[in-house]
Amino acid sequence: MTGLEQVAPAIAMIAAFVLAWFGVRLAMRPDTRTKGVLMVVMALVLVGNVVIWTL
Repeated sequence: MTGLEQVAPAIAMIAAFVLAWFGVRLAMRPDTRTKGVLMVVMALVLVGNVVIWTL
């Protein structure tokens, strides 16, 4: 594995945690609920991609 192949899943997981954290925070507010839910869905998709990459 090259350097980028080792670093990409780690960066993606950090991004997924950040997306999930702020997505939940936004989803708690009624005026930004849709954006928050979309951010949480994006985090789940990103985690799924990392799982596929590591198989």
